[in-house]
Amino acid sequence: MSYTIPTKDELLKRASDVIDIEIDALQALKSDLDASFEELIKKCIATLEGGGKLVLCGVGKSGHISRKIAATLSSTGSQAVFMHPVEAMHGDLGVLSPKDLLLAVSYSGETDELLVVLPAVHRLGVEIVAITGKADSRLGHIAELVVPMPVPREACPFNLAPTATTTALAALGDALAMTLLYCHHFKINDYAMFHPAGAIGRSITLKVKDLMRTGERLAAVHPGTPVRDALLAMTKARNGAVAITDENEKLLGIFTDGDFRRKITDNPNILTEKIENVMTVSPISINQDKLAVEIMKILEKRKIDDVPAVDDEGRLVGLVDIQDLPKFKVM
Repeated sequence: MSYTIPTKDELLKRASDVIDIEIDALQALKSDLDASFEELIKKCIATLEGGGKLVLCGVGKSGHISRKIAATLSSTGSQAVFMHPVEAMHGDLGVLSPKDLLLAVSYSGETDELLVVLPAVHRLGVEIVAITGKADSRLGHIAELVVPMPVPREACPFNLAPTATTTALAALGDALAMTLLYCHHFKINDYAMFHPAGAIGRSITLKVKDLMRTGERLAAVHPGTPVRDALLAMTKARNGAVAITDENEKLLGIFTDGDFRRKITDNPNILTEKIENVMTVSPISINQDKLAVEIMKILEKRKIDDVPAVDDEGRLVGLVDIQDLPKFKVM
């Protein structure tokens, strides 16, 4: 097989056309959401509250996306598994119980490998929901509920290779998972239970107190300190900021090396100024018991590099420096 390499403009045009077709598919999916999706949510909730699980079933590309949907559901608190229909006919049907709900996925609704397993599913007393682009198909007629997801066309020039349809299916699966997450009030601490490892796990299990600089690595001074001495404290602690506290260690303000560079242009005598005259009063701070993910939100939203950490009484206990976060693998 030989390939030809078109011009850059032709390449980008083709890629853009594919993305436009898939956007059209998502828009169609969004427009077609109706009472059947609401009924699907209700059936899923009834199944999960009744001690059952959601079982995704599909073949080929639909099977691959169904496996991903099951993983997303499980990771966000809705128990789900994937069952391959061919393997189900050779023993894996045992994964089903009468309490479960089967989500049978086939865009054409005519996939023989999927259809052949459905009578056995019914004999087990398991209800079937069809997710298909063809409601008037064999799958549509077998299922107790049909959730339609018609797509205008595939991105494939022959309108054959599953492309826009798999994009729409993935989006529908995400909509299902996130709606169920909303319905059962799934919280970030619940999410942490299912993601103990990796960057996600670290960011939602590590706390601010695990990341913050303390002791000799924390630069802090009291009001009345000249800016020169405050800078020396920053240098000694190898910090990019110094916190200002009162006699009870309550946080009053912060002064950063960036503040110094900006202010020295307007005030050449800044080194002799009292720190309270140039500090940022009532700076953004975070409680030491907050999760590390909250630090990321502050840093990204406020575009700052240093965040003082305080206790429940507002006393300075540490400083989180953005430079430390890669070391903890939370960014």
